[in-house]
Amino acid sequence: MELDLSPKNPKQVYGGDGGSYFSWSPDELPMLRAGNIGAAELELAERGLALPTYSDSAKVAYVIQGTGTCGIALPETPKEKVLPIKEGDAIALPFGVVTWWFNPNSTRLVILFLGDTSKGHLAGQFTNFQITGSKGIFTGFSTEFVSRAWDLSTDDAEELVGSQKGSIIVKISDNQSMPQPSEADRKGLVLNCLEAPLDVDIEGGGCVVVLNTQNLPLVGEVGLGADLVRIYGHSMCSPGFSCDSAYQVTYVLRGSGRVQVVGIDGKRVLETRIEAGYLFIVPRFFVVSKIADAEGMEWFSIITTPNPIFTHLAGRTSVWKAISPEVLQASFGTSPEMEQLFRSKRTSDEIFFAPPK
Repeated sequence: MELDLSPKNPKQVYGGDGGSYFSWSPDELPMLRAGNIGAAELELAERGLALPTYSDSAKVAYVIQGTGTCGIALPETPKEKVLPIKEGDAIALPFGVVTWWFNPNSTRLVILFLGDTSKGHLAGQFTNFQITGSKGIFTGFSTEFVSRAWDLSTDDAEELVGSQKGSIIVKISDNQSMPQPSEADRKGLVLNCLEAPLDVDIEGGGCVVVLNTQNLPLVGEVGLGADLVRIYGHSMCSPGFSCDSAYQVTYVLRGSGRVQVVGIDGKRVLETRIEAGYLFIVPRFFVVSKIADAEGMEWFSIITTPNPIFTHLAGRTSVWKAISPEVLQASFGTSPEMEQLFRSKRTSDEIFFAPPK
């Protein structure tokens, strides 16, 4: 079973004065296609507007950098939600939502999108449909259809369609007003992972915030779980695997380190360095572990189930701790003394291990 799990950076799909759109291709990262997972990144410059769009895939968006505004129009909802967004925000985007993104500030706004493409047109790749712009839906219909659908005169319909020059992202003028975001609109749609209570916090090791149906119910509709993980300098993340048949998609936000993945027949299928901007995918049931460099490492992951369950192979909650000593001794083919030594280690550490003193 030959797998290419090498981490990859995205390629630019679109770039202009207002910003850029990047995507990871399943041709370069085959695990995207195998796992039916899409991944993309939006970068908006000052006054950059990502035009209203809907997608063929449910997604989770994560704000990597900056602050700005997100408009969300939910199906069968008469008025859009206009949210203030900031670094650390995770936003669940189910099927059918129309979104736009705006950056009013001089600092670039960077947003990561990870999602499920199993119902999409292309496995491993998002297909986005613009409502407006030179590639928007309006431009595809004839003047007759536009005028009749929206009760416009032929001249007005031609003017409306002909005025749409921009594509994907535009830069709007300073005198163009934009909707004011409302903190109230964030409720139920956004969880800030940098401010949420920690689900795990290991002194000297690392910490994690888990995004699931308890703290953001909409992820149930998206069908994805997520987490934000930080491990400190030279710390280790325990070897573990998803025991509910889920893929784990990891984007490195900050720092760098090493990663190893072990798969079928005990074969090490990945051993490499990872750094900020890299994306890689761990197949179902494969075991992954990471060790941070001196500056530590932070990553955001989605898991292809809304309430993921992990089994860890080291630490206090290790599955090996649950197995009978006699079975371990026989399985390893070792002495009782070695089995006792093995079992006596990591009796209090959990998930993250601080560097040796």
